[in-house]
Amino acid sequence: MSTQDSEDILVRERNGNVLVARLNRPKARNALTPELMSALGQALLDAENDPDLRAVVVTGSGDRVFCPGMDLRAFSRGEQTVLGADEGRAAYQRFLDGGITVPVVGAANGTALGGGMELLLACDVVVASAAATFGFPEVKRGLFPAGGGAALGTRIPLATALELVLTGDAVDAARARQIGLVNSVVDADQVLPAALELAGRIAANAPLGLAAAKELVRLTITDPERAAARQQELQHRVFTSEDAKEGAVAFMEKRAPVWRGC
Repeated sequence: MSTQDSEDILVRERNGNVLVARLNRPKARNALTPELMSALGQALLDAENDPDLRAVVVTGSGDRVFCPGMDLRAFSRGEQTVLGADEGRAAYQRFLDGGITVPVVGAANGTALGGGMELLLACDVVVASAAATFGFPEVKRGLFPAGGGAALGTRIPLATALELVLTGDAVDAARARQIGLVNSVVDADQVLPAALELAGRIAANAPLGLAAAKELVRLTITDPERAAARQQELQHRVFTSEDAKEGAVAFMEKRAPVWRGC
């Protein structure tokens, strides 16, 4: 595993065919700034374009906080977040919108609030620390969840989503697991290993099939009509691909498939 300069606001590490992207602003508890969002968006964009990367794990530095959301000190100085201003920030917005094609596993090493929770919601699956808490405190700060949190009701029961967003109160990891905010809860020191193990199981599958499945599962919830049209398009592309042939041959030959992504 190779690591970039630890002073980078986002540290990238490769673990086989999985990219680990680590939020790295420990003095600010990994709070989001336009620069950090741009760096993460660029990392996700690069992963999409790298055929040797099949999944991404997003985590944070430290063992107490994953991301508290927007950097309120920067916001109070008028440094508002404007997405889409560069390639990285445009990719970050696409990530929040569910449009990144590579599977993304969230590794919540600690508490996630506000924009940090929205970041986790953009991940496809989430492994969380048992010591973490989760919530949307924006209304306590005169704001509202503007980075995907308002669509929380598409992920969990509407009444529960409204309770979290309107009270601004946080929930512990056990409750987050119960209501479907996170997929699994593990001891704090096992968050990254568990996320990497999960990412590895995902990355072992066919990349075209993964991208199609991810898009369709999300679209079925957010835009059913578009999902039906896309299924026809994607089914032809995926089912006639070389990987589809390889999957059938490998099954018959009782061996692991060798995916080409085409």
